[in-house]
Amino acid sequence: MAKHTFTVLIEKDEDGIFIASVPALRGCHTQAKTMDELLVRIQEVIELCLEADKDELCFNQFVGVQQVEIQV
Repeated sequence: MAKHTFTVLIEKDEDGIFIASVPALRGCHTQAKTMDELLVRIQEVIELCLEADKDELCFNQFVGVQQVEIQV
């Protein structure tokens, strides 16, 4: 069994819901009301995505996150 480390992006929406996504796995995302619940859910979703799309892995190197402010 191979061991992989994935970058998980976590955001919080306007209603306070946490949203997690894994850029390396297409369609791999979930949401929860608490961070603890979110971490459990994203691990489950990663496992499901790996079972479904083993050939679709994209191992990009994580560089960082940048917020950009634009006035419209």
